[in-house]
Amino acid sequence: MAEVLTSAQMKSIEVTAMDSGDVTGIELMERAGRGVVDAVFDQWCEFAESPHRAVVLCGPGNNGGDGFVIARLLKERGWDVDVFLFGDPEKLPPDAKTNHDRWCASGPVTLRPIQSTPLMDECVERVASCDLLVDALFGTGLIRPFGGLFSASRDAFEDLREQGVRTVAVDIPTGLSSDSGAVLGNVIPADLTVSFHAAKVGHHLNRGPDYCGKLRIHSIGLEERSRKSGAEGPQQIVRLTSVHPGHPVLSKTASDHKYAHGHALVMSGGKG
Repeated sequence: MAEVLTSAQMKSIEVTAMDSGDVTGIELMERAGRGVVDAVFDQWCEFAESPHRAVVLCGPGNNGGDGFVIARLLKERGWDVDVFLFGDPEKLPPDAKTNHDRWCASGPVTLRPIQSTPLMDECVERVASCDLLVDALFGTGLIRPFGGLFSASRDAFEDLREQGVRTVAVDIPTGLSSDSGAVLGNVIPADLTVSFHAAKVGHHLNRGPDYCGKLRIHSIGLEERSRKSGAEGPQQIVRLTSVHPGHPVLSKTASDHKYAHGHALVMSGGKG
């Protein structure tokens, strides 16, 4: 049975691994970025066959650091890449700042405040004309609703999808709680979500299945550390079980439940 982690559990595994010297934050970020690019090429073969246009939205934390890695790797493959940073580059965490600087050696970063105007921003125009949108804004760390540029309705993002823009979320779609699957204000829906080491609770609960698209889990080399951490409290780890192969899957969508398919009334009398 696969583990399903909360954001705190995932952070604990990462911090413990880095504190032990098993791996550095930069190495984890590089592995995560490469995992996203590999998953994108596997999901959409045409992206692997020739360069396309991408817009990478980077947030003010380590999720944004993953975005800078992704941008650099796509650029190395000949892609035309626009990078937007929503926040102050000088306030980025150290590892994210390192990857920000690495990207800046090959391409510019357009800075935007988190509360950018939704309809009059260069970013919106660039997204509308790209092939791939990379959501590396907030990841599992978001705990409160957000707005500004991203207060556009789901219909606006669906319009982009109809135009052929594909969206990949780094770890979890921005606006979705990684611990509950609840919507925090609004969500950037993904066609593909690439998470690391293990699925998060929010991928499977509440509105998570509606917004994550196809979920891919990429190993970043923390399996041994996870096994050691599990000894501290295995009863607190949620594990995902699969449907028995002999049982029919009745749900039409991943978020459906027993009240979504009507009701049945069975009346019976005595035998015969």
